[in-house]
Amino acid sequence: MSNLAELKVTVFCDYICPFCYVGYHRLKRLRDEYDLKINWRFVEIHPETSSSGEPIASLQYPSDQWRQMMQGLNRLAQQEDIVMREHDFTTNSQDALLLAEAAKEQGRDKFYRLHENLFSAFFVDGKNIGDREVLRELASNNGISDELVESAWNDQKYRQRLISNYHVARKLEIQAVPSFLFGEHKLTGVASETAMRSAARGPSNHAPVASTSC
Repeated sequence: MSNLAELKVTVFCDYICPFCYVGYHRLKRLRDEYDLKINWRFVEIHPETSSSGEPIASLQYPSDQWRQMMQGLNRLAQQEDIVMREHDFTTNSQDALLLAEAAKEQGRDKFYRLHENLFSAFFVDGKNIGDREVLRELASNNGISDELVESAWNDQKYRQRLISNYHVARKLEIQAVPSFLFGEHKLTGVASETAMRSAARGPSNHAPVASTSC
């Protein structure tokens, strides 16, 4: 049993958002001070995107905005010592999110192995995590059974969880990922580690929040 104080955090994220990947790296460093309990609420941010993958241009960000976002992403990745490939394509994330929801039922260790590998497969290895064969391989490599994979994609309870996450996000006026809830305090975007630790300590210690998000 941990002697650290328990800290409950709710995180809204999507595996195709690079800022969620960076934000996760920052958040997990709070484990040195807290027994961190994270409620992952997965939200599909681009349901219109094909699972076969599409060039980033399909998202139709203005070129100047996209360039600034990628410059910011590169700086953040360097700060976190994450080696990321060029973010030049996107994909549909629904099947990956469903798989992650199902993996929660396999326990913390299996969930987090899959969770981290979904991020790294997309942003480091350049794999299309919208492809079910890619997801099956990732699941197998992380101890997730074929039966659970098929259940993730066919059992309506997992789809209902994604729908519930979406409605909870709307109710909380969350319009971007990543978003972190420390109690009632919300951090949207890639908050600094300082801001996260401040939010964890309580409402009197809140620090400024970065706004880089998907």
